[in-house]
Amino acid sequence: MRQLTYDVGTTLDGFIAGPDGQFDFFPFDGDLAAALLAEYPETIPAHGRGPLGLDGVANRRFDTVLMGRATYEAGLAAGVAGPYPHLRQYVFSRSLARFDPAVEIVSSDPVAFVRDLKRQDGAGIWLCGGADLAGQLMTEIDELVIKRYPVVIGSGIPLFRAPFLPAGFTLTDSRVFNTGATITTYAKSQK
Repeated sequence: MRQLTYDVGTTLDGFIAGPDGQFDFFPFDGDLAAALLAEYPETIPAHGRGPLGLDGVANRRFDTVLMGRATYEAGLAAGVAGPYPHLRQYVFSRSLARFDPAVEIVSSDPVAFVRDLKRQDGAGIWLCGGADLAGQLMTEIDELVIKRYPVVIGSGIPLFRAPFLPAGFTLTDSRVFNTGATITTYAKSQK
């Protein structure tokens, strides 16, 4: 069965974006950037792949990406309608129009949709964001890959927007980079 991985960047105080969705305060440099390019090349959107030397680089972990409407609209605002053409792209929204034939808009229940995806053949499924979709899919997340950046912003969009529902995860890897950032990986705890 395929796994759903919530691979996301966060501040030290637990925000994935600022109050208005801004994320330009997350640095992409040094040894952390090198690790992300080598280990997670498919998480780089199409418009950044060429400049970063990723043209023609194969996906390593994921063949599918899931985005909430707000996450997808950030790319649309920059003129990018199909940010990950090297992945199967799904955007969850009940009101968004389809802007790119390679991006499927899903208006059905995210949990049922993801359970069906997990039963299909393929590589991993990457939950790109955002907080609302992560909150809806909290019970389906098999792995967390948390990139924690050495910045505090005070308020913004949290990792999850969900009702109180404690869920245990087990630490499987933790790395500290010269930039001061960390990547911490957790697997869903077995009951």
